[in-house]
Amino acid sequence: MDKFSDYPTSLTAPARDGATVTPDDVNDLTILPRALYVGQAGNLSVRLAGGQAVLFQNVPAGTLLPVRASGINAVGTTAAGIVALW
Repeated sequence: MDKFSDYPTSLTAPARDGATVTPDDVNDLTILPRALYVGQAGNLSVRLAGGQAVLFQNVPAGTLLPVRASGINAVGTTAAGIVALW
């Protein structure tokens, strides 16, 4: 039973879905996530929804990054176990 099923999904609400991400320098994610989870520590090179490229350095394992990333670059990304949440 989901007591919150009638509530709208907003950017501040907990994620309802997710998928593992394979970094790719060309192709964007199929769904624009509300956050990224990093399972194994390392650098994370992302393409943000606004068009900027950003490198998050030394992201610890277990980090939840509240960023709207259109894509995760393979070049520059050393982190693993990345999950897109929406």
